Parts: sequence; structure tokens; C-alpha cells
Amino acid sequence: MISRHLRYRDLEERGIVPNRGTLRNWIRDQGFPPGRLVGPNTRLWQEAEITAWLASRPTELKAVPKLKPGSRRGRRKAEAQAEA
Repeated sequence: MISRHLRYRDLEERGIVPNRGTLRNWIRDQGFPPGRLVGPNTRLWQEAEITAWLASRPTELKAVPKLKPGSRRGRRKAEAQAEA
């Protein structure tokens, strides 16, 4: 099986990476594959690596915890509703 290589331009065109700063941050903080430097200004990624990384990403939003009735924010919300 031949693995296809992607350049930064390919990642951008597919809507995977919006800009180089985000790519750098994802490599540093999110485990995005660093790719392979094949020339002074050329980095390539294997398509399989990118697909695997995308599949490992969360697909749902985190659940928002409910406020406790006695908490500050819970009291403020109750007071605001009582005033209305």
C-alpha cells in the first residue's frame, strides 16, 4: 500500500489547518504529527498519520456542569429570576 504524502498547502486546502501558527501549536500541544522535513522549507505528512490524528479527536462538546443551588452563581441566577 502506497502512503500519500501531504504538504502544508494540502492540509490547508482540506480545511484541516487554518494557518501555520495553529499547526505549530497543535504539534506542540495537541499531538499533531510533526511530519518529516524533506528539504530546507519542505515538510511532508503521511495521509494515514493525519487521518489517525483526526479520528482520535473528540467529536462531542464537553458537558457543562449544573450549578448547585447554594453556589454564588446559583444564588445570583435565582435572584435575577425572582426580580424579573
